[in-house]
Amino acid sequence: MTIKTDALIIGAGPCGLFQVFELGLLDISAHIVDSLKQPGGQCSELYPDKPIYDIPALPEVGAQELIDRLQQQIKPFDPQFHLGQQVNRLERTDEGRFNVTTSKGTEFDAGAVIIAAGLGAFMPRQLKAPGASDFYDSSIHTKVIRPDDFAGQHLAILGGGDSALDWTLALHEKAASIQLVHRRPDYRAQPASVNKMKALTSSGKITEHQGNVTQVLSESGKLTGLELIDREGQRSRIECQQVLVFWGLSPNLGPIADWGLQLEKRAIEVDTEKFQTSVPGIFAIGDINTYPGKKKLILSGFHEAALAAFGVQQYLHPEQKVRLQYTTTSPLMHQRLGVD
Repeated sequence: MTIKTDALIIGAGPCGLFQVFELGLLDISAHIVDSLKQPGGQCSELYPDKPIYDIPALPEVGAQELIDRLQQQIKPFDPQFHLGQQVNRLERTDEGRFNVTTSKGTEFDAGAVIIAAGLGAFMPRQLKAPGASDFYDSSIHTKVIRPDDFAGQHLAILGGGDSALDWTLALHEKAASIQLVHRRPDYRAQPASVNKMKALTSSGKITEHQGNVTQVLSESGKLTGLELIDREGQRSRIECQQVLVFWGLSPNLGPIADWGLQLEKRAIEVDTEKFQTSVPGIFAIGDINTYPGKKKLILSGFHEAALAAFGVQQYLHPEQKVRLQYTTTSPLMHQRLGVD
């Protein structure tokens, strides 16, 4: 049975969830599709306990806590989630609506579509050195779900970005030891995190290595260490019990690449008035879009969701004047939010 909805949001990460809120304020109902089995996108899937410091009015908030707060915020609008399925077909009708089908056969008749799919059908980049496949999900991990699981363990952390440095700093007091492995001396993480890591290295609390992993070492079915090769071709071995791999995500737009949208380097081009794509009625917000001056921040995605909502309203009801009303003073906004 085809589900008819004002708007269909593809992606249930933080930007997709906030899009529900902004649409709801304009009395636009929404269904949400996501390939993951739970809302939250990268925040829930890859770093639920990672602290975030640049959300307005929240000096510090955990990634999963942010998702929980967003879900609480959108409850008045009763969004309908369709999880564990990917949109694999999208067609624009002569009337300007969209026929959409997912991998589970769910069919939608949507007035507008908002793509908030992050990096698309993303997968963490994995360690593919000989011997690694035997230990995935047991001793080799691409995310941290329970930091206490690594208490008293000898860890190797692979990567030079924010996730690698953040978890190095977060786990150094829990773990028995941490050996940070990055392919080169320069790091992509925030300078403040790099400076803290260097200070811990100087004090002997962690050990830093430059090089690539050439082999995963094991004995009696247990991971015992890694073999490394540096830029000069010198080989060395480090001992560890657990390996955390933070090499980022491998972006893949999947079926989105076949929807006739204007793309630039696997990102969807949008305008900055209403974040509409090259196809009228399809909008894109968050990490998946691109425009001059684009910054891949959750904060930026929230701004994009607000303007996209007004763009959706204009697309659905071109004859109506778009009016801005404030949630602090508008009785209509209070009614929609369920505020007494």
